[in-house]
Amino acid sequence: MSVYTEQQGRGPDLVLLHGWGMNGAVWQQLAERLEADFCLHIVDLPGFGHSKALPAGSTLAEWAGSVLAVVPERAAWLGWSLGGLVATQAALQAPERVSALITLASSPRFVSEDAWPGIKPEVLAGFEQQLAEDHQQVINRFLSLQAMGSEHARDDIRRLRDSLASRPAPDPQALAAGLGLLGEVDLRAQLVQLTMPLLRLYGRLDGLVPHKAATLTDALAPASHRHIEPKASHAPFISHPEATADSIRGFLHKQG
Repeated sequence: MSVYTEQQGRGPDLVLLHGWGMNGAVWQQLAERLEADFCLHIVDLPGFGHSKALPAGSTLAEWAGSVLAVVPERAAWLGWSLGGLVATQAALQAPERVSALITLASSPRFVSEDAWPGIKPEVLAGFEQQLAEDHQQVINRFLSLQAMGSEHARDDIRRLRDSLASRPAPDPQALAAGLGLLGEVDLRAQLVQLTMPLLRLYGRLDGLVPHKAATLTDALAPASHRHIEPKASHAPFISHPEATADSIRGFLHKQG
């Protein structure tokens, strides 16, 4: 299989999908807090960590399909940032496979437009342009953006960087493809199709997924549950692992 997964813990199955530029090692702190309750399936998305990249031009559905091919037949899914898009797409295309969906610092539409807050298109375009010149520098900038606003920003960046360094560097083609998905995908109209329980977790200080997007998403997924961690930024599971684990555990135990 071209998509690498690691298994940890025991209990009901829970699939974990990381964000852009990262790999499955980023979940270490959270995994330590969840492994007593769940059998964790920690995925390296295509082209990240130990996973092979998909062919150029692969769609979000193909990214989701590559993960569906290597995880249990039925499981709860947790996706952070770009991983939240992949997890949501998997829930849309294979609802019988996803028993519950949790998105973490994610959005159905990452780029800002009229009346929708998000990443400015010119910021994303700048990243895409710089990728060809120095992809390591782009990753470093993105790490800083993810921690911006967090009360533990320096520690958050160090932990993100350490987990990134513990596995093979991301494939530049996968980095470009992931940025492309962040720039192009819009799942807002499809959220209403989700039939499984949905929990949306956010950081109040997140500059990439502004809290106003969380409020607007309430109307798009009226049956979902939402929690905003007041002092967290884009990586609440790094800055506030205990609170994030409690939210996940409480939500999934209710579904059980």
